Amino acid sequence: MTSETQPIAKTPSQEMRSQLLKSKTFLLGNLGVAFWALCAIAPGLIVNRDPAEQNLIKKWTHPFTDGFVLGTDRSGRDVLSRAIYGAREIMFIAPAATILGVVVGVMLGLMMGYLGRVVDDILSRIIEALISLPVILVALLALTVLDAGRATIIGVIGFLFAPLIARTVRAAVLAERNLDYVRCAELSGENSLYVMFVEILPNIFGPIIVEFTVRLGYAVFTMAGLSFIGFGTQPGSPDWGRTIFDERTSLLSNVWWPSIIPAIALASLVVSINLIADAIQGVVDK
Repeated sequence: MTSETQPIAKTPSQEMRSQLLKSKTFLLGNLGVAFWALCAIAPGLIVNRDPAEQNLIKKWTHPFTDGFVLGTDRSGRDVLSRAIYGAREIMFIAPAATILGVVVGVMLGLMMGYLGRVVDDILSRIIEALISLPVILVALLALTVLDAGRATIIGVIGFLFAPLIARTVRAAVLAERNLDYVRCAELSGENSLYVMFVEILPNIFGPIIVEFTVRLGYAVFTMAGLSFIGFGTQPGSPDWGRTIFDERTSLLSNVWWPSIIPAIALASLVVSINLIADAIQGVVDK
């Protein structure tokens, strides 16, 4: 007499992971993000030239000339090295700011969605007021008043993203708060903090992850925009936004590579993040 082995059912998180690993869009996006993360962590493994080394004799050397794969800029600095090293600031500040925004936004969204009533009314009005303000203008005002260092930029971007994330989390919590597992926890005498963070939070990870990836792309653009106008970086920095600003006038002399290469690098990172976000959104919506 033989007994058939029943297949072990996958948990929702395991099923989600399995579907994502089968997605070419997800894998391609992760490949792009992983490359730029490697550039930020260990740029010396990819290039061996100092991004700050100047050689005016080699000014505006064309790509694939004299050993310079992507040419040189107005100061004779290697464009490839500067593109690789330029990932450092964005790959540190953008994820840190997004994580801060998600943490604050999730806490606010949980309170708004679960506690409701007065808490929801007060926080909703504040969030609606904050969302109506242009992100880049608020960031400029804050950084003009405060010291435009790394910590300040991370705090400002995180603060501006938190209301948007809170609104998404609130909607997810409202869809969960009246389900049986929440009622059972409440009838068991569990306090509000336990219900929010132990019962509800694990069940809304999907929307939170989607929101994280979407905001990460916006954080990259926001950081690049601030760098472009001179916040958070010093003149001569290889940061992509700063480099595009410094080299923009080279286009008038038909020298495109010093400014176009960092722009392509920036675009490739944002596209990679968006590919991941689209793949996760597709799995969550199923």
